[in-house]
Amino acid sequence: MLGDAKSIAQLTSGTTITRQAVTKHLEVLSAAGPVRGAKAGRERLWEFEPGRLDKARRSLDLIAEQWDHALNRLKSMLESKPPSP
Repeated sequence: MLGDAKSIAQLTSGTTITRQAVTKHLEVLSAAGPVRGAKAGRERLWEFEPGRLDKARRSLDLIAEQWDHALNRLKSMLESKPPSP
């Protein structure tokens, strides 16, 4: 773990969000990759994984580009179709 790792107590300090709610969200994010948790004694420390988020962003950008291309083809096809009588 890097020096930026934080415990649930640190992450929830000064908020009204419960530790249980934050833990559930972190577990989902951990499964998806943008955060990583590791046991440190009796507590679990969590840290952000920016590289994983960058990979997800690149994948989403590629999907967006594919959708833009498909929608532009559909637009061109519909605009070039002669009106029905």
